[in-house]
Amino acid sequence: MKKAQIFLTVLCLSVVSAFGQAASNIVKTDLSQQEIDRIVKTFTENEKKFRQALTEYVFNRDATIQTIGMGGQVTGVYQRRSFMALKKNGERFERITYFPMSTIKEVQITSTDIEDLGGVNAFALEPEAAPKYNFTYLGKEKIDDLNLYVFDVAPKVMPGPKSKERFFIGRIWVDDRDLMIVKSKGKGIPEDKQSKYPVVETWRENVEGKYWFPAYATSDDELVFDSGQTVRLRMRVKYTDYTKGNVEITIEDDTGEEPVELEPEEKLNENGLPPPPPAKKP
Repeated sequence: MKKAQIFLTVLCLSVVSAFGQAASNIVKTDLSQQEIDRIVKTFTENEKKFRQALTEYVFNRDATIQTIGMGGQVTGVYQRRSFMALKKNGERFERITYFPMSTIKEVQITSTDIEDLGGVNAFALEPEAAPKYNFTYLGKEKIDDLNLYVFDVAPKVMPGPKSKERFFIGRIWVDDRDLMIVKSKGKGIPEDKQSKYPVVETWRENVEGKYWFPAYATSDDELVFDSGQTVRLRMRVKYTDYTKGNVEITIEDDTGEEPVELEPEEKLNENGLPPPPPAKKP
């Protein structure tokens, strides 16, 4: 979300503080450093397996972002429904199926915001970047029928505002039996002098009894800018209909137009809008 600069040190303190306020259900349990290292190694390896497995699936993503005014009224709405897939080379394929004009005026929805919906927010950790993180074990928490290890996660070296590499800072919950991440809560960094991002909580669901893929992401956060302006942002994202499919094939819609393939960082304009579809062939 573009507007103003937020210093990363303040960001770290605010994120950790926010999680600390909700930590009352975490029970401190002692684990040896060797056991902690084993748990971290296993769930980061599982993240890589899940990312590789996801290249065999297609799915739908339905994202709604709202700005909230005084009294809780909705002041603007951004909606984006898409057919999604992850290619073998790691690139995301997106075919937009519904994208009305945004009515949000307080902030801009940028290409990085859209990229985070498929990357940092949905999958907290890039497998290749796992060695660049510090994992701080906090204890265990029981949520529904799950007994979960809880870790705070932050980059070992905080990225500068011009860094092209995105990192996650926040908290993850790991199933104590399968050692798989089932929940995350945090945000993508770095932020630069014009951009700030909300804290997002993401739940995953079990697919085919062996993969934990994103199911639902939610955020209700206040973006506080240097100018003193505060914008309350609410976000709801659903990931549904995971189906095995061949991502490399050409997918045509009912109009007969060529598919619109987006690489958000490169092809979306500064307002997060896609380019117009190619002219229909005669």
